[in-house]
Amino acid sequence: MLNSLFSQMLPRDQTTEGNLSSVVAFVLLGFSDLPNIQGFLFGIFFLIYMSILIGNGLIIIITRVDSVLQTPMYFFIANFSSLEICYVSVTLPRILVNLWTQDRSISWLGCATQMCFFLMLGATECFLLAVMAYDRYVAICNPLHYPLIMNHKMCVQLAVGAWLSGIPVQIGQTCQVFSLPFCGSNQINHFFCDIPPLIKLACGDTSLNEMCVFVVAILFVMIPFLFILGSYVKIISTILKLSSARGRSKAFSTCSSHIIVVLLFFGSATITYLRPKSNHSARTDKMLSLFYTIVTPMFNPLIYSLRNKDVKTALKKLLLKKTV
Repeated sequence: MLNSLFSQMLPRDQTTEGNLSSVVAFVLLGFSDLPNIQGFLFGIFFLIYMSILIGNGLIIIITRVDSVLQTPMYFFIANFSSLEICYVSVTLPRILVNLWTQDRSISWLGCATQMCFFLMLGATECFLLAVMAYDRYVAICNPLHYPLIMNHKMCVQLAVGAWLSGIPVQIGQTCQVFSLPFCGSNQINHFFCDIPPLIKLACGDTSLNEMCVFVVAILFVMIPFLFILGSYVKIISTILKLSSARGRSKAFSTCSSHIIVVLLFFGSATITYLRPKSNHSARTDKMLSLFYTIVTPMFNPLIYSLRNKDVKTALKKLLLKKTV
């Protein structure tokens, strides 16, 4: 469906009225400014990709097979791990191909498709983190009604809503960006097709596009983040009212992992998409993008396993089964 939609927008490789030739393919410069360590970078990114697939895959497996982890919190964690695998698979395989072959070209359609999936999955991550915060809010602030509110049907509806809510808007935003005339350089100073570096390449007035990026970032980044912030203000105030020190410690431990992931993802994404255009620099954009596209998915299994007794126990049981 996406391919047919983007195909209708494909530019023609012909000279326009202004004697400017339309761009029909792009070049992802990526890490080409580091020519002496291309092989090393390939090795590092390959190991990172494998660790993300294995780590998040293990979380999905143990939350499915261990009865102790059949709770709403772990249902959302499994969804989050599935999302991280999909999210990183939009960008990392392309980075690996570019580093291995040194062929950095990407077709107009391939670039549009990559950006569309990247934006849709990014929106899903924002909403899913907000849903996970709501789950913790109900569990800690309204524990007696928790099983009733967070029943299986509600969990599935919240998860499906998080996965699907951003699709129409992000398809629209991708179509809008790729409707711009690209008639100058075709070199994207980034390691994947993202909005800020693509808008830089457009020749023409991009003020409307920049405004749309800002509005969408407010809707999909800031509003979920403020919702999470509000949830944790309530959660922390409730925890501090608990008389038992052990109860406070246990409540904090169930939230700490989620808070770390939220700060890693939203911190870097907010700076990237809500900064003024004049403050954008290619090097900074690449560093920030590495955080929310690669670092967060890589640390997600460690954050949720090393800080969680139930996950560590389930993992040990799974590994012991394999060795017996």
